[in-house]
Amino acid sequence: MTSVLAIALLARVARATESIEFVAEHLPEIAMDNRFASLPLWNVCDSEADDESCFGFNVGYARSHSGTLAIDGPMLSLSVMRPVGADFRLTGFVFLDDLALSGGTEHRPLEVLFTHPPLNLPAASEFTGLDGKARDVGLGVALNGSAHLRWLPWFEWSAGVMWQRFKLSDYRFEYLILEGPDAGTSGTLDYSSTYSHLSPFFGAAWPRIRGQWHYAPHVQFALPLPRRGIAGQITGPGFDLTGNTEDNGYGKHFGDPSVTIGFNVTYQPWDLTVDVGSTITQALLESRIHEGVKQNLMLSAYWTF
Repeated sequence: MTSVLAIALLARVARATESIEFVAEHLPEIAMDNRFASLPLWNVCDSEADDESCFGFNVGYARSHSGTLAIDGPMLSLSVMRPVGADFRLTGFVFLDDLALSGGTEHRPLEVLFTHPPLNLPAASEFTGLDGKARDVGLGVALNGSAHLRWLPWFEWSAGVMWQRFKLSDYRFEYLILEGPDAGTSGTLDYSSTYSHLSPFFGAAWPRIRGQWHYAPHVQFALPLPRRGIAGQITGPGFDLTGNTEDNGYGKHFGDPSVTIGFNVTYQPWDLTVDVGSTITQALLESRIHEGVKQNLMLSAYWTF
């Protein structure tokens, strides 16, 4: 009886394990969400002049992982804000997230949706050799203003658009099929590709001042356009195939709509802002939004001058 229960439990765990393609998609998508959560939309400037610009520098760090697979590295952005009349602020920004892709030995189902390899899939497999890079670069512009609605307290709004180019390099695994008719078959699986998006975004914040401290709980929404099919390449005995999930009839999956929640805390004598809220909510929510990724850490701080 004990052995039967153990076999049933192992079978349940095996079915629950996400495929390599599922996780390979979600790791960079979480990195995109971390960037949206770090946009410099709610910075506090020390200048009170209506015609003076305010500059900002943002530095952050993010790490997301599932099993031994991880994407991590620094996040940097520069911004400039300028008042537009008495009621609006215009912000321009550029950013660079220079991330590493790494992994140890993974045991997951091999499932390929971007093409039709001559294999019986999904199949339990071993994956090794991930040592790649991911680079997210872009620029954007946002307009901030304020509003007061009868059913909502006074708040600050922001709306804008950003262009980003997310490049995955050497996003490659060596695979070995462990079970089934193709057991012993080996080859390479490569998800290296470049995805470009034009993303409109908008958000709202409720800033408050308490002495030398400034607080700004905020929520933001971004929509990467267009959504794209997952691209890849797989090689094996006698075949070398490329494709993407859109052309292969499995839809567009890369570039999810993003909702992020933050809470900026600014110490005005230092012109330093730390987004405590995004660190907490990105850790709690991303593993639920992007299943298969077990942990997401994002730290972000801003200086204005």
